[in-house]
Amino acid sequence: MKLASSRDRAAGRPVSRQVLADHVYEELLAWLMDGRLEPGAAVSIDGTARELDVSPTPVREALARLEHTGMVRRVALKGYRVAPVFTREDFAELMEARLAIEPVNARLACSRVTPDGMADLRQAVKDLETAPRGPSFAEFRDYLEADERFHKLIAEQTGNQFMLAAYSALGGQVQRFRLFGGTGITDADHAIAEHQAVYDAMASGDPGKAAAAMAQHIQNVRGRAIADAPAE
Repeated sequence: MKLASSRDRAAGRPVSRQVLADHVYEELLAWLMDGRLEPGAAVSIDGTARELDVSPTPVREALARLEHTGMVRRVALKGYRVAPVFTREDFAELMEARLAIEPVNARLACSRVTPDGMADLRQAVKDLETAPRGPSFAEFRDYLEADERFHKLIAEQTGNQFMLAAYSALGGQVQRFRLFGGTGITDADHAIAEHQAVYDAMASGDPGKAAAAMAQHIQNVRGRAIADAPAE
């Protein structure tokens, strides 16, 4: 990714602060997902700014966003460090949280979803079907985005600000367990079918069926991830 540099701005091509921070965030996210930044490694704000040819400000903003996802951690007086790889216990706790929140979201959304909301969900499933799934983050970025979009859309369609906040609090933790794997998306065929099942249950108008389909999907994700995880 080529970032808008100080040279661009000096040449009269202004770039908004938010756009620049977004670019830095995406670049750092790719470094994390591809393992360029290893677990426990320090992340230098000034060094990263020099490498990306930006000021330290968008780097700080990007790291603050990444801290919310759990992918980096801020250590008092020491700056930011890359989070450790998920343990089996971490993953089990995350799945418990998802099972507590997302089936309820699906049940509520099933009764409240708008026609536009259903169209957006269908598009997310289609995007999952067509997205690349290669080993590098650049190759599976669109797949993860469609996956995250599908689940967030359901949370939004609950019409309940607190359920949306509960889901949003999970942040990027939902995808963090994929960090440092280097294998890309290995369960796409299963996951796409499960998202389709959730969509079909939502379209049926049966809240219980929607909740059950979402619970089954999360349980299946848990099972596949545990089976693929390296021994500790």
